[in-house]
Amino acid sequence: MTETTKKAAAETADADRTDPLVQVPLHQLRSRTSMKWRTHPEDVLPLWVAEMDVPLAPCVTDALHRAIGIGDTGYAYGTAYAEALAGFAADRWQWGGLRVENTAVVPDVMLGIVEVLRLITDPGDAVVVCSPVYPPFYAFVGHDAREVIEAPLGPDLRTDLGALEDAFVRARRHGRRAAFLMCNPHNPTGAVHTRQELEAIAALARRHGVRVVSDEIHAPLVLPGATFTPFLSVPGSENGFALTSASKAWNLAGLKAALAIAGEEAAADLRRMPEEVGHGPSHLGVLAHTAAFQEGGDWLDELLGGLDANRTLLGQLIEEHLPGIRYVQPEGTYLAWLDCTRLDLHDGHQDNGPGVVADLAGPAKLFLDEARVALSSGHVFGTGGAGCVRLNFATSPAILRLALERMGRAVRDLS
Repeated sequence: MTETTKKAAAETADADRTDPLVQVPLHQLRSRTSMKWRTHPEDVLPLWVAEMDVPLAPCVTDALHRAIGIGDTGYAYGTAYAEALAGFAADRWQWGGLRVENTAVVPDVMLGIVEVLRLITDPGDAVVVCSPVYPPFYAFVGHDAREVIEAPLGPDLRTDLGALEDAFVRARRHGRRAAFLMCNPHNPTGAVHTRQELEAIAALARRHGVRVVSDEIHAPLVLPGATFTPFLSVPGSENGFALTSASKAWNLAGLKAALAIAGEEAAADLRRMPEEVGHGPSHLGVLAHTAAFQEGGDWLDELLGGLDANRTLLGQLIEEHLPGIRYVQPEGTYLAWLDCTRLDLHDGHQDNGPGVVADLAGPAKLFLDEARVALSSGHVFGTGGAGCVRLNFATSPAILRLALERMGRAVRDLS
């Protein structure tokens, strides 16, 4: 098949899609003023921060228009958000155990995590993370005077229970309190923990007196072939916490509102959360997230179909343009973890440590400078991240193709 024929076939395939990822053209995306589209110059294709190139779900747009139309822009109130999430969890995950009275509205997932960690640990205590992992875990935890202890993922990019137990032992030394801050699904690898894995984690945490805090912001974004299991639904999780929102699945990061959920044994801890924390969420954010969980299921299903197609397309494009890069297809999220260590890139970068999001190193710097494609640099994700990049594939197939073509050309020009 000639290049012209392949291009025509690709364009035909794109034209057959109707999901949200093909509904916003590039020129319209470039008119957006969010971080994704303003951090880099216009010639850069931004596939880094976790924003999607989609229109808002109609139910969210309607909820916001209704509120603006009647001037409903005061302070957030009530339990409708938690009730919507409980209904979504029962329908999607067959989990009927989310009790509204064991929830609290928080400004966003990461700030909620900090507030929960303040309830169950003290300054100088330890927080375990499985690296490579979402960079703000390092920054927010470290800034709050807790020690971050890494339990690196295994070679299969899944939780290594042996490494986790070793980290728990170190975390609990000298009688310190400790927490395990977990991504479920995992960011950046896209691994979706199985029920068996979560049960093993819960049992291990119980054995060592470690409290689990599960970041489940990507929970609605589990792709075909995997099943999401809420951490608080497994035996042994009763003294744990989960935090989630609709922000990743419905692209609502600018509409601040999230939920902290306590297991039955942790409910008393959650009630100690300072009242002022609940003043931080945006009322419009609460309305938007509530609408997404209540009415956004059909839109989400369309999105998941598009993400599944893009996940497959990305694998094909990597094989075609970047055969030296290792790509393990993610089970969830819209983030792909690309191991570029075979490219053996060294650029004299001074590593400022995990969590330093502004820095670029190795392959991410190459792809930005030479391919004009912005990716997240792997070194900020902690141990195991050097030489890797994280790519956000929640964009149009046309942009994905152009980005991978540019990246392949940049690598070929090295030789």
